[in-house]
Amino acid sequence: MRAAGDLVARMQMTRGMRIQEAKAYVADRLSIAVSELTDPVIMTEVREDLQIGALTPLPECAKGIEAKFRIADVLGIDINCVQRFKTKTTHQFRR
Repeated sequence: MRAAGDLVARMQMTRGMRIQEAKAYVADRLSIAVSELTDPVIMTEVREDLQIGALTPLPECAKGIEAKFRIADVLGIDINCVQRFKTKTTHQFRR
């Protein structure tokens, strides 16, 4: 959460990307340089701006499932817990 390691790892796992490819993809989606992915100051600002979770979130910052929803949207991927939440919520409102 200090930098972008969790986001890069997620791309490696979900899309089978190699590390350099995953870093380039994440940097592109975050609109930053690959070298900035490891800068905790820049990534704190990016995480707060995009509401994708932070190490020490402020009261207005996204947390938990809300942050996961935003991560899925920013990275353009499906996250299981987000999909389950959407499915569960959809079924509840159909009743």
